[in-house]
Amino acid sequence: MGRISSLFARRYLSSRNSLSVINIISRVSIFAVGVPVAAMVILLSVFNGFDGLVKSMYGVFDPELIVVPAEGKVFDMEALDEAVFAESGVAAYSFLLEESVLLEYRGRQKAARLRGVDDRYAEVVPVRETIAYGDYELRFGDMEQAVVGQGLAYDLGVKTALYDPLNVYTVRRGEYSSLLPIDGYRTEGLFPAGIFRLDAETDGTYLLSTLGFAQGLLDYPGQASAVAVRTDGRPESVRRKLAEGLGDEFRVMTRYEQKASMYRIMKLEKLGIFFISLLVLVIASFSIIGSLVMLIIDKRPDIRTLFTMGADVGFVRRIFVEEGMLIGGLGTAGGLVVGLLFALVQQHFGVIRIGAASFLVDAYPVVVQFWDIVAIAAAAMGVTWIINRVTVSRMIPKRSVRL
Repeated sequence: MGRISSLFARRYLSSRNSLSVINIISRVSIFAVGVPVAAMVILLSVFNGFDGLVKSMYGVFDPELIVVPAEGKVFDMEALDEAVFAESGVAAYSFLLEESVLLEYRGRQKAARLRGVDDRYAEVVPVRETIAYGDYELRFGDMEQAVVGQGLAYDLGVKTALYDPLNVYTVRRGEYSSLLPIDGYRTEGLFPAGIFRLDAETDGTYLLSTLGFAQGLLDYPGQASAVAVRTDGRPESVRRKLAEGLGDEFRVMTRYEQKASMYRIMKLEKLGIFFISLLVLVIASFSIIGSLVMLIIDKRPDIRTLFTMGADVGFVRRIFVEEGMLIGGLGTAGGLVVGLLFALVQQHFGVIRIGAASFLVDAYPVVVQFWDIVAIAAAAMGVTWIINRVTVSRMIPKRSVRL
């Protein structure tokens, strides 16, 4: 019986009378379903592209793994058993010391985040790739230098070609006095050697210096606030081994755990885009209702004949449900093909340009993901099936075998 109902459905859709109003409406319904499906493919692929871009930007600045003390802000570097790193499959690691500071440059001031790093930092994260001006050189002989974020450099007017020092202020620990506030601050000078460019939040907040400079300025001799780790390509396995080897005194976090709230928000944003697009698809799919209603009315003589020949209500309903599924399936398939073609062309050739010279990429980033396509196809066919079932059930009630 399933094959017979499918035969009727295909026959009704490909009727010779192709210029009839019903056939025209059916073709319009196919188009109405295909457009939002194509839009969903394109929107989700563009979001994937920007998502990957953001993750790659943070991957340049944030290490694969980071080790921080379970309690307090800093730890003694000598107290850390560095043999654990070699035994855990760590490819490279670097000590960091971070603290909030105040910057002053040629009369301008701005709050910032100082990150002091040792000589192995560039082996852990590809920081040299982010240098937009100057060089990644934190020391020149005995002179301490800094690499400043582009946002900070713009706000302060920092130029690498000038030899004016960048003054860094921090509060003396445990020595602040409201009577003599000037004595409660410690200040040192850095000479800007380079400017790095990342996302606005990072390069508008951070500057890099040597670990020794940060330890001296912040009065943390021989101490660090974190250890940045580059793995051999198995971050989760290395994280587990490090956590076991270092014990309860330290926490080992992956790159995603370091910015868990941001990545959680990005996932919610993608779900929001999906469901908003799905709502548009639901509204567009209402056009199938008109096609089915008019088709059922037009085919009343055929329905009476089928009932006379012994067909039950379920069989007749199945004919028109499959008719609606054919319309939805053709629209979904067409939308997927168009959306995939557009997304793949943009992904490989970058046809549509952003047009902003200061942005990190020239063209809109696009990444097609297999499971997005599966989810879109399943959602589209699910919406179509529900609409078809409800419409046909209302038009052909169980108690009525005569229309």
